[in-house]
Amino acid sequence: MNRYTFEDCQIGKKESFEAEITEEKMEAFRMISGDVNPLHTDEDFAQKKGFETKVVYGLLTASFFSTLVGVYLPGERCLIQETNFKFLKPVHILCGGGALEITGEVADRDERTKQLMLKVRIRRKSDNALVVRGKMTVGVLEDKL
Repeated sequence: MNRYTFEDCQIGKKESFEAEITEEKMEAFRMISGDVNPLHTDEDFAQKKGFETKVVYGLLTASFFSTLVGVYLPGERCLIQETNFKFLKPVHILCGGGALEITGEVADRDERTKQLMLKVRIRRKSDNALVVRGKMTVGVLEDKL
């Protein structure tokens, strides 16, 4: 886990990691969220709607942004304050489509409030397709003496 301070996080600082979406994660998300939409749970239904197979929950995919800021950039000192995501393409588990690369980059900083504005992206590893893009505003907590 990174422990970057506000001063460590200059414009252009970037962190990335990889994650895999599995059937087990899909089931856990269904249990937590209660979202039983057949687009996510029924392969035949999803195919009849024009998808390759079941569609991964968008918010399961975007949940990796929490890992990005809470573990990687800035890490331990992070407090999420605002998020804005756009889902560009579906994610499927089939044929390695569940393998993702999650990236964040410091786009702006507010010295007064100790906030970072991050540009965030998720790409499918199988074809490098951008599947989610967005912006996040995070506070960077200071150590108490």
